[in-house]
Amino acid sequence: MNLAGILGTGMALPEKVITNHDLEKLVETSDQWITERTGIKERRQAAPGETTSHLSVQAARRALEMANLSPRDLDLIICSTISPDMPLPSTASLIQCELGARPCCSFDLAAACSGFLFGMTVAEQYIKTGKARYVLVIGAELLSRFLDYKDRATCVIFGDGVAAAVMGSATAPSGILASEMHTNGQYADQLFIPAGGTAKPATCKTVTDRQHYIKMRGNELFKVAVRSLEEVSRRVLRDANLNAEELNLIIPHQANQRITDALRVRLEVPESKVYSNINRVGNTSSASIPICLDECARGGKIKKGDLILMCAFGAGVTWGAVLMRW
Repeated sequence: MNLAGILGTGMALPEKVITNHDLEKLVETSDQWITERTGIKERRQAAPGETTSHLSVQAARRALEMANLSPRDLDLIICSTISPDMPLPSTASLIQCELGARPCCSFDLAAACSGFLFGMTVAEQYIKTGKARYVLVIGAELLSRFLDYKDRATCVIFGDGVAAAVMGSATAPSGILASEMHTNGQYADQLFIPAGGTAKPATCKTVTDRQHYIKMRGNELFKVAVRSLEEVSRRVLRDANLNAEELNLIIPHQANQRITDALRVRLEVPESKVYSNINRVGNTSSASIPICLDECARGGKIKKGDLILMCAFGAGVTWGAVLMRW
């Protein structure tokens, strides 16, 4: 049986760059404070009127072009996002229409920073069972719309961006070799947006109390994230009868450079094998791994036959890993 693999990638970043020095003018912080704690120097911010679906279509077209496919070849569209255009309808349905894809199964998936990997595993099942030939998986976030620029714990971290991958059958040994996804709601209150849902609908008070912005307890999440990423990475390597030394590239979710560094040390891999762009892009949640993947694919950092490990940890909390051969 053929495995499911990636046929093309593409990304779309907003033009506006927000530097640490820009943030110094908005909140009590400094370039040194941000850099030392996160590794971030700058991030992108969407322009007024720019939407998640609009940037998603741009990224999707680039991914389809690399795959040498048309939008009408798609059988399924999965949009992983926690910053949709609107609560109803799904952002995926807006993407399907604007992209010019034929009527096909299209839906949103909400797993925060792990979302792109969750989407890949769903796409893998459709492809391997023959229910879909080509699947578009998108990681899309405009998190600047949900940032409180009075809260330096969050506003310095998150940025906007979108990236996409077209998935289809891949001839072995290429393709996804192992994957594993997890969720543990015990830590749900560590990273969340309090208001705007059925638990706390929008009111004048929720707006005044700034409850529609991202809230995070970063210190509590750090240890859980590092431990979870190491464990799930080792499990997918074990499932494929491989070890970390054989990896050509590790693409972790770009949450925090200190988390990336801690994971690298625990897996005992050289820094040259771990890709990072958080200094330029910040934390783009579900878009971070596919943005990195597209940069690597177009920048010549990946060649056919390379063994790639992608791993992520996010709100929910969710975490997972995908091991694939390019």
